[in-house]
Amino acid sequence: MVLLNTLRPNTGARNKSKRLGRWNGSGKWTFCGKGCKGQNARSGGWVPAWFEWGQTPLFRRMPKLKGFSNAMFKTEYNIVNLDDLELLASKGITEITKEVLLANKVIRNKSAGLKVLGNGDLTSKVTIKTDKISDAAKEKIEKVGGKVELITA
Repeated sequence: MVLLNTLRPNTGARNKSKRLGRWNGSGKWTFCGKGCKGQNARSGGWVPAWFEWGQTPLFRRMPKLKGFSNAMFKTEYNIVNLDDLELLASKGITEITKEVLLANKVIRNKSAGLKVLGNGDLTSKVTIKTDKISDAAKEKIEKVGGKVELITA
């Protein structure tokens, strides 16, 4: 049984700290491991972590942010092309809304609006309800006999 008053740390577990500046026999004599001169060799010598010793500091090397960003109030849209609408029309879907596109995994973002662009061709007659549409897409849809309904939020 070990008594509490006999407990000692293992040998080598605790090292004595190096006593700096205590003359020759200490092993760290003249400059105490701080180098020869300078701000950090003095007592109380300290520089902040971001100080770069004469090199142009990082915050001055970075390019300045210019201009204005209205990202906080930006309106995001799911982009759908006529090629995507043609795929749905080939499945027999004639009325296309945002919910139909979400169900068929054509778009992913539920909260964003819907914008139709005119990339590709449409051969089937469809009715589409959208937030925005390009002139080319509207022209191609109406050319085939389809209908476009704009949703106002």
